[in-house]
Amino acid sequence: MTIYQTLLGDDFARLHPMLQQRYALQVNEPFFAQGVMYQIKSGAKWLRPFYTVAANTRFLFPESGEQIPFTIANTCHALPNGELEVLWERTFYFPHKTRHFDARMTIDPTRTIVRDYLGKPALFYSDLHFAVTKEGTLVIRSGKQRFVLSKLECPIPQLLEGRVIVEEGYDESKNVFTIYVSIHNPLIGRLMMYAGEFTQQSM
Repeated sequence: MTIYQTLLGDDFARLHPMLQQRYALQVNEPFFAQGVMYQIKSGAKWLRPFYTVAANTRFLFPESGEQIPFTIANTCHALPNGELEVLWERTFYFPHKTRHFDARMTIDPTRTIVRDYLGKPALFYSDLHFAVTKEGTLVIRSGKQRFVLSKLECPIPQLLEGRVIVEEGYDESKNVFTIYVSIHNPLIGRLMMYAGEFTQQSM
């Protein structure tokens, strides 16, 4: 059983069948897809020093744009302790720059959350809460977050958190996966938003 099936339990069967297929990630059998982001919006210009650091660790980035090609790859592998981890690798092909957004996910079945380490090396950690809507869409919301400084992790005050909402679905009329991501801070406002669609491809 994959980590997302374990996490969602009976709710996994309520996902759209194509999302069930997408998240049934077997060990060492990657899911790879290509698509287009209709829109990508970064945050305020004064945040550029933060984005520069984040981009160097394959996390957030300062570029915005429309009709941006991208790829996504998800690979599940076993850690030395036997725990399963899923690597997320997202690549955005802006006209004059290629940007990355990587993450590593494991689950905490006791707390029923995903543990998400963002960046490479990770700068931030977030609890993620997964839910399935009545339409079969997957909705992900962030929970408690921490700064990651090597082996030291420091809780992030709620006012400084980047609050995440992800909605992933499947459009049967176009035979594409759909994605919407919003990262928002209560004081600063938008940190990043992107929305688009993608289709699975052979690697």
